[in-house]
Amino acid sequence: MKIDIDKIFEILEKYYPERNPFITYMNSLKDPFKVLLACILSLRTRDTVTYVTAHRLFTLGSNPEDFLKYSEEDIIKAIYPAGFYQNKAKVILNICRDLVNKYDSKVPDDIDELLKFKGVGRKTTNLVIGKGYGKLSICVDTHVHRICNRLGYVKTKTPDQTEMELRKKLPQKYWLEINELFITHGQNICVPVGPKCNICPITDYCMKLI
Repeated sequence: MKIDIDKIFEILEKYYPERNPFITYMNSLKDPFKVLLACILSLRTRDTVTYVTAHRLFTLGSNPEDFLKYSEEDIIKAIYPAGFYQNKAKVILNICRDLVNKYDSKVPDDIDELLKFKGVGRKTTNLVIGKGYGKLSICVDTHVHRICNRLGYVKTKTPDQTEMELRKKLPQKYWLEINELFITHGQNICVPVGPKCNICPITDYCMKLI
């Protein structure tokens, strides 16, 4: 059975006129550096916590030089209680040092360059490219990976594999939107355990139930 991805997006776009609040916040940043740091904070942390800690972190500054004026303890105080806050404080300061020393304080707009930063994976790089620079990218997190496989649109074992498959078959007009739309759906209905298939607006297009 061919998956009608256009219909799926059409339905979900109408079903979720408002998206995840943190994604809306990320969209408002329009700054590659802030998007990068917010992404670091968001890893293994609830969106509500990330939202608060990101706001607090950005009171310290808006560029790498600003953050290098602070100690690791200062960064920890700003981002607590984000998950793994001690490690994230180190990652943030290391990224800032590398940006200043190697990239003239400018966040690269290239995935391969971004992946050179310790603590930065493909999910983060794609968000920086998409949200920070407004360039085509596909950010695949656990929600996108799970939903695409449940739908039967891809058959993959990891988010990275899902990204590569989506790059081959997903129409480019959906590349930037799939992350925010599927995260919202994945947090509300297509949850990891016990998905609410009985109220899902795209049940008729999902291979999980066909």
